[in-house]
Amino acid sequence: METFRAVVLEEAGPTLRELPVSALPEGDVLVSIAYSSLNYKDGLALTGRNRVVRRFPMVPGVDFAGTVEQSRDPRYRPDDRVLLTGWGVGERHWGGFAQKARVSGDWLVPLPSGLSLQEAMAIGSAGFTAMLCVLALEDHGLGRDREVLVTGAAGGVGSVAVAILARLGYPVTAATGRPEEAAFLEALGAQAILDRRELSAPMDKPLASERFGGAVDVVGGDTLAGLLRQMAYGTSVAATGLAGGRELHTTVLPFILRGVSLLGVDSVRTPMPRRKRAWERLATDLPRGMIQAVQQVVGLEAAMALGPEILAGRVKGRVVVDVNA
Repeated sequence: METFRAVVLEEAGPTLRELPVSALPEGDVLVSIAYSSLNYKDGLALTGRNRVVRRFPMVPGVDFAGTVEQSRDPRYRPDDRVLLTGWGVGERHWGGFAQKARVSGDWLVPLPSGLSLQEAMAIGSAGFTAMLCVLALEDHGLGRDREVLVTGAAGGVGSVAVAILARLGYPVTAATGRPEEAAFLEALGAQAILDRRELSAPMDKPLASERFGGAVDVVGGDTLAGLLRQMAYGTSVAATGLAGGRELHTTVLPFILRGVSLLGVDSVRTPMPRRKRAWERLATDLPRGMIQAVQQVVGLEAAMALGPEILAGRVKGRVVVDVNA
């Protein structure tokens, strides 16, 4: 009987097991996984926080990259290299912390030319989300005359956003709650470092001086409220995270007096045309040296132990999971 290794979540917690291929859920493409990656949502699943997973047993891992082994989908053939992010994989459908996955062909993206499977997962859901944020800002007229702010800049989404924006020529300010990561952020291209507490500090007035020409926010909460007060006229914020809280205590003044746009960015159900556009841009606009600089590679067992660490904000850059290590 053919088997594979996988991290399996039960209500009591995660374990590393050997499973028969027949245990995989329904799907029309069987993928031999090479790499996955550790994302914030994976940390929630591994620790049982926020009940991200409601159906057990479940294999976590919201993304993966690998090679097609079998396919009933005419778009894919054996040996095709593919990647997957989102679509509820690792939450409602068995995910990437395993050596094999069976999924819908509608969820797969052909690996872009110029990217390896490992590089795709060094980018992963976090990098994909970062590029979606950049696309949203560009589509709403992001200019180069003012600094562009990235919050949570030392994390997975933030670090990729800093690198992409800097590569494209935008003056990037990196906001972080970890000032010891200043050298890391400057190496990615940040021109200035901002202590995140400066954004979340209480202000007497609902509006502050116009400072930022655009922003990528992965923190939410008081940090998002603080940066909205400092956005320049006609600019936009791409918001995609809630590490700092899901509530937003602000006023309508940035929106109705300065024409600020708050752009919600979701990476889970992104339509396929925009999904492919983002991955093609990642293959061309993300510096190769940055991909190497922000990643650490671990095995499945080590990935399990890092769940609490990513939730606590103690993981720098991207964690690539070698499922065969």
